[in-house]
Amino acid sequence: METTGNGTVHPNGSDPFARNEEVAQIEIMVLSITFVVAVIGNVSVLLAMYNTKKKMSRMHLFIKHLSLADLVVAFFQALPQLCWEVTFRFYGPDFLCRIVKHLQVMGMFASTYMMVMMTLDRYIAICHPLKTLQQPTQRSYIMIVSTWMCSLVLSTPQYFIFSLSEIKNGSDVYDCWANFVEPWGAKAYITWITGSIFLVPVVILVTCYGFICHTIWKNIKYKKRKTTTGAASKDGLIGKNSVSSVTTISRAKLRTVKMTFVIVMAYIVCWAPFFTVQMWSVWDENFQWADSENTAVTLSALLASLNSCCNPWIYMIFSGHLLQDFVHCFSYCRRTNADIKKEDSDSSIRRTTLLTKMTNRSPTCSTGNCRELDNCAKSSVQME
Repeated sequence: METTGNGTVHPNGSDPFARNEEVAQIEIMVLSITFVVAVIGNVSVLLAMYNTKKKMSRMHLFIKHLSLADLVVAFFQALPQLCWEVTFRFYGPDFLCRIVKHLQVMGMFASTYMMVMMTLDRYIAICHPLKTLQQPTQRSYIMIVSTWMCSLVLSTPQYFIFSLSEIKNGSDVYDCWANFVEPWGAKAYITWITGSIFLVPVVILVTCYGFICHTIWKNIKYKKRKTTTGAASKDGLIGKNSVSSVTTISRAKLRTVKMTFVIVMAYIVCWAPFFTVQMWSVWDENFQWADSENTAVTLSALLASLNSCCNPWIYMIFSGHLLQDFVHCFSYCRRTNADIKKEDSDSSIRRTTLLTKMTNRSPTCSTGNCRELDNCAKSSVQME
């Protein structure tokens, strides 16, 4: 996202294309931890869903694909950036540079838009519950497929913006950098990315939660009025499109609303500083990358990378059975290994017992039927 590329020009004059190695080590450490935690957390969620005995709901379907989107962010954004920080320069062909940049932004689009679709699903379930009876599963699949397709399409400009090029004419130092039309290219690109990935989704999320909170407040108000006046309404309708009976907004729905709200807040907290710094960098003519890389730029980028780590643990906290299913999965694996060892031990005992019985039976002819006794007698005669 940085318009100046991965390298930084230092004003000390010793090495015009050097970098601050202390800051680079911190970035490598944080990105390594972020990648490992994000992979472990999201894979744990997917394993828990795979091993759960409960029927997968629409909410779990969105959580599953949001975990997949976060894994895309981990493997195609955090991991390439980690390798990039280790090598300092991009070592690879031009097409690999373009593919990496495309996948990095595609993961951001997919994770953000999947969260938006999940919030829209909660909005329909709370504010328009009657619509949830009209093929809700098919609608969920349409929303998920459209999210992946839009993410793939909206990230294609990366192929034309980034390329393997010299960081400075005549320097003979190449890196995967963005080439913009001066002087408005960088401003247009950063503004478009900020608007499409952050500003527009946040406006949609805030609007949806505004309607959700309003509907819940009307239901609570209706319940209090019903309790005090003793008036009961069988249909429990408020207006035309919302259901006011508290029983229709179950605790499970309220829990999923709380979960999506926490996910949205974590997204805003993690990404708001990053996009603020990016907009500041292109619209403020006095902004200097070299002077700010150790503070605003570095910290905002590292904070943004933590978002993929937060989501799976939020799922685990609010979806209690997912955590239980995940723990049960490992306990089942341990129990299976113990059963295998026990079976091996039992079979060994059975073989030993069988051999012992055969050994005790054959020489003495103490057990068996008449035919075995005759054979034993014959063998005794022969031995004698």
